[in-house]
Amino acid sequence: MEGLSVYGLVLLILLAVSSGPTKTESTRIFTIINYCKETVWPGITPGDNFNEGGFALKSGQSIVFNAPVGWSGRIWARTGCNFDKNGNGTCKTGACGSALKCKASGQPPASLAEFTLSGTDFYDVSLVDGFNVPLVITPINGRGNCSVSGCDADLRSFCPSELSVKSNGKVVACRSACDVFNTDEYCCRGVYGNPVTCQPTYYSKVFKQACPTAYSYAYDDPTSIFTCSGTDYVVTFCAARKQQVCTFHNHKLACSASQDLKSVTGRSWWALMLALPLMFHFILS
Repeated sequence: MEGLSVYGLVLLILLAVSSGPTKTESTRIFTIINYCKETVWPGITPGDNFNEGGFALKSGQSIVFNAPVGWSGRIWARTGCNFDKNGNGTCKTGACGSALKCKASGQPPASLAEFTLSGTDFYDVSLVDGFNVPLVITPINGRGNCSVSGCDADLRSFCPSELSVKSNGKVVACRSACDVFNTDEYCCRGVYGNPVTCQPTYYSKVFKQACPTAYSYAYDDPTSIFTCSGTDYVVTFCAARKQQVCTFHNHKLACSASQDLKSVTGRSWWALMLALPLMFHFILS
């Protein structure tokens, strides 16, 4: 493709996929991107529409899935994993037992992306079960509030020592106060099992200050849960909330904070380069 302009490359790819299947509002496109410096192993439950719930995603890689309206589940990163050829192994954080393909939720601490897909979708990033990697949800093409949700701060760098999980002397995750102390107050149960009596604690405030659009405790609803209709989702590990990301929907490239391809220069150029592997995924699928 030597000498082909950016616009020519985009046109060529759009023509190549012009006969592909049309995505409808009964389907949500999920693009999962790993911006971390190391490989992560996303875990997804239920995972029927997501490569059976587990796979490796190297640094800089992305993968695309379609999920039907009616799907309700969670996505998280597993780190420090070592799986054999049969898909059996261990992870330092987020393990769902000993299997590569997750059939159960990940072991805390883990940052969670949670979704309920319906006429109006509900989505959030939760640190109620602790934190292991920065995690952001970016909706694209949707209608409604459709805010970017998540935690792009690395809580491992300032996790309180009593909550820290270490491996080889390095903090690899930050536990929740509920997981560590197991009291009704920290776990929002018993007499604290309602939004009136369950209030922010010192530890949840540490999480909230760093990540204001993520759940820091069980009843942290007003600033942490978001709604959107007819949207696609880009789930990113170790990315900034303001970072531009792209999806490919109905044969068109769409990027966050951008409605079309009017300008493929500067930062948009890099967004396009990131999106090219996603386009070829659609060509080959």
